[in-house]
Amino acid sequence: MDAKILAASDKHPKPADRVFQYGTAGFRMKATLLDSVVFRVGLVAALRSRKLGGQTIGVMITASHNPPEDNGVKLVDPMGEMLENSWEAYSTELANAKNEDVAKVYKALEEKLKINPATPARVIYARDTRPSGPKLVQALVDALEAAGAEYTDYKLLTTPQLHYLTRCTNTEGTPQSYGEVSEKGYYEKLAAAFVRAMKGKKTVGPVTVDCANGVGGPKLAELLKYLPKAPEGVEIKILNDDVLKAEVLNHECGADYVKTKQRAPPSSKAGPNERCCSLDGDADRIIYYFNDPEHGFRLLDGDKIATLAASFIGDLAREARLSDELKIGVVQTAYANGASTKYVEKSLGLPVVCTPTGVKWLHHAATKFDVGVYFEANGHGTVVFSQQALKAFKTKEPESPAQAQALETLRALTDLINQTVGDALSDMLLVETILAHKSWTPREWDLTYVDLPNRLVRVEVGDRNLFKTTDAERKLVEPQGLQEQIDALVKKFKDGRSFARASGTEDAVRVYAEAATRSEADDLAGKVAGFCRQEGGAK
Repeated sequence: MDAKILAASDKHPKPADRVFQYGTAGFRMKATLLDSVVFRVGLVAALRSRKLGGQTIGVMITASHNPPEDNGVKLVDPMGEMLENSWEAYSTELANAKNEDVAKVYKALEEKLKINPATPARVIYARDTRPSGPKLVQALVDALEAAGAEYTDYKLLTTPQLHYLTRCTNTEGTPQSYGEVSEKGYYEKLAAAFVRAMKGKKTVGPVTVDCANGVGGPKLAELLKYLPKAPEGVEIKILNDDVLKAEVLNHECGADYVKTKQRAPPSSKAGPNERCCSLDGDADRIIYYFNDPEHGFRLLDGDKIATLAASFIGDLAREARLSDELKIGVVQTAYANGASTKYVEKSLGLPVVCTPTGVKWLHHAATKFDVGVYFEANGHGTVVFSQQALKAFKTKEPESPAQAQALETLRALTDLINQTVGDALSDMLLVETILAHKSWTPREWDLTYVDLPNRLVRVEVGDRNLFKTTDAERKLVEPQGLQEQIDALVKKFKDGRSFARASGTEDAVRVYAEAATRSEADDLAGKVAGFCRQEGGAK
């Protein structure tokens, strides 16, 4: 096998003087630099599968909301979750090995991790619509064949579909079976659950879905074939679904554009108070918004989706008389608006846990609850249910029709929600279900709480590693004395809050600030950014 790996590796040489790092989103960069990285990720996938006794590992080739010339690759663990933390280091080690040392490093990892090379290795993979995808898939296949792995190509999928299929593959034929192992099975499961969850309820008016000219466009069109038409279902208008012109991917559209620009895509023709949402390029994030006739553009981001879901599930648990048996909680990052945290704790009466930025941290914290709701403000998130919660929904004996209906809706939600990872298509159906049950317009949803004005500032620094944090990235421990300066400043602002954290990908520090007014939030952010420039040796 060593000779095979070395021969295959020679076809995919590592660019000189490049250092690669497996981060929250796997490896992501200009597609022209990725060939050797994807090859070596294929080797890691084979090792990971063998280490886990032949369980299937997923590989997704995508760069999400990045521009079309970028691409990326990430590994998916057997239950559809992010790659286990320790394996990020092994992926980084292999990605940076000298060309002539690839087989040697592979063998060393095999021995260090006590992996039996005779154990079967199984991998499934897919890609998004980027033109660089097919060539990178070939690099992956070369690695899987050299490592003697079995593999299945699912071709074009959204990232959440690949996560879903990874779990389905590994649970097939077990009591924990997650669904039929096919793309068709994914659509059928979501559609059937949506019908059950919507029983007797109706959506009002259409929802316009901006698909970022990415893979979510054709996949949403496919899902629509399985959903009932309005009024029993939901009327969906698809926008920005051109996957043939590579250059339009994420261009002036998509969840990241809407969130950062705080405006609808220029292509949007939605009328006043009409529900709109935007997916990102690989359909794992979703942002809602609408045009208020009085106040203009209104954003309903991940915080608003999390509070909507937590409120609805909390109400259902009470109606089902399960609120004393189940622990329901919300997981956020430091970027969550302070008003949303206050709303969850004070109005909904639910606990909030704060974790470092990155889906893997949120997901892990959410599994500590019976019902864990997590969303990043950027629109990436989901809801996870414990085995105890699933059992309670199935076995609780209802004593009234209302209780029976609440239990059935909860059971439907466990199938409607893709619990493996944030899934824009699944999350959209969840939001539509909740708004129909509550008979809410987007304006009524928006009025649940008012966001504190906030500002995010990027500060270029000479060395981001000078900035070290604690308390879920909300407090700086280094440079010494900087946190005390920030704390003293924050006290001067009504409803003030600010933190600074190093970027995970570049020599920059991100400063977040919120306060009672827009001008105060801007002022606070600007002053904290000034402190960081001084301490970080600004470029």
